[in-house]
Amino acid sequence: MATDAPMQLGMIGLGRMGANLVRRLTRDGHRCVVYDVNESAVQEMEGEGAVAARSLGDLVAKLERPRAVWLMLPAAVVQSTLDQLTELLDPDDAVIDGGNSYYRDDIT
Repeated sequence: MATDAPMQLGMIGLGRMGANLVRRLTRDGHRCVVYDVNESAVQEMEGEGAVAARSLGDLVAKLERPRAVWLMLPAAVVQSTLDQLTELLDPDDAVIDGGNSYYRDDIT
């Protein structure tokens, strides 16, 4: 059965691609919680309707369970971010690696 209920998503990485995904999702009525190491990028998205998070822990706390978190990060920081993030998530949460890391690194 299809539903039109809005979804929620945590977005980590607000460069061109991450920010534009958040814009499209919020424009369509979905709830996005956003985090980036660049505070001005977070503030910009907050001004456009996203929920700002000031840390990975804050992002996780602001998402309802089960959580869906999307990474849009440069390859150099994907693993370190993922290592921090997985310590904060529950087993039934989902992480989407949309960054430019080598796809084989995501296969477990």
